[in-house]
Parts: sequence; C-alpha cells; structure tokens
Amino acid sequence: MDFRVGIGFDIHKLVEGRPLIIGGVEIPFEKGWQAHSDGDVLIHALVDAILGAIGIADIGQLFPDSSKDWENASSEVFLKEALRLMNERRYTLVNVDSYILLEKPKILPYREKIIANLKKLTGCSNIFFKGKTFEKLGDIGQGKAGACEVIVLLKKE
Repeated sequence: MDFRVGIGFDIHKLVEGRPLIIGGVEIPFEKGWQAHSDGDVLIHALVDAILGAIGIADIGQLFPDSSKDWENASSEVFLKEALRLMNERRYTLVNVDSYILLEKPKILPYREKIIANLKKLTGCSNIFFKGKTFEKLGDIGQGKAGACEVIVLLKKE
C-alpha cells in the first residue's frame, strides 16, 4: 500500500484588533493572528502537511502573501484547495495529529469544537489536537505569538 506522511508548521504574532481563529473556529480573546489571511496557524500547518505529503508545493507558493487575492481570506479556502489536489492524486486523509503552542487562551475548552470542525472540513474521522504552553519562554511564552505543528498520514486509494 502507498502511504505518505506530511509535516506542517506555522507561526504568527499575536496582536490586538484581529480575530483568533484556530481550526476554523473563532476563539474569544483580546488578540488574534497578525497575518495576510485570517492567520489560522492550525489550518495553515495542516495545508502544508497535506501539500508536503503529496509533494507538490507549500502554502506560500499556492497562496502568496504578496497577492491581494488572499488578503483577509479564510484559511478554509486554502484547505479546500489542498484537499482537492490530494483527491486529484487519489489520496485519502487517514490521520491528523496536531498541537498548538500558545500561552493564552487555554485550548482545552475549545478543543472538541475545533476537532469537530476539522472533521467536517476534511472528511477525516481520525483527528486529534492538543494545546501546549511554552512555559513563559520566548515570544510564545510571553503571549506575543503562537505556533502549530501538524502531521498527516495519507493513503493511496
């Protein structure tokens, strides 16, 4: 059987006046992602993991931040295109494992909603998402940024 593994990573600064969107879910918080699009680090990392597994591009190549087309765009648009490219190559998303590095807010109260939304968006039933703090170290630990890493497993149909 043909299996593929992909790894994705994304990081953004946190700033006032922007929404905090994680996995397509808006989280109530006084800061959000500083980014060209909505900055959803979880979906951005998921897109890069899928694209890496099929070996065709990365999110910056397909959706450059120099293009006005993607300004304030929902990251779900990026995910839909990555899934389309994956399906076109006859791969199925089998498993998603991910974590976010974020000091505040705590992710646990939103985790199930984020997982449910990702399952709906991807059609994959094996999705897990964890929140980790950075123990007050560096920009992430000081609440100035957040990062996410995703690992995916794809199977050829």
